[in-house]
Amino acid sequence: MKFGIHPVSRPVVFRDRSADFAFLTRSTADSDKTVEWEDGSVYPVVDVETSSASHPFYTGTSRVLDTAGRVERFERRYGSPASGAGPAN
Repeated sequence: MKFGIHPVSRPVVFRDRSADFAFLTRSTADSDKTVEWEDGSVYPVVDVETSSASHPFYTGTSRVLDTAGRVERFERRYGSPASGAGPAN
């Protein structure tokens, strides 16, 4: 590695405020804010909007889409399709 061209990697706390979850890891991210961690040391903290504690993929929760209601609303608005009519050849 060339000296002086790489960013400094140091311990940083990433905090997900929406899930009240934080984790300590090494990163090159920089922040003016600090937080006292469980070990009593003070680390820079980076607030994030989404983490594994709040993302639907990791939590198993998902938004329910009412597709049947959307289809019915579309048919009411624009009329139902002709029965048995398929694409023209």
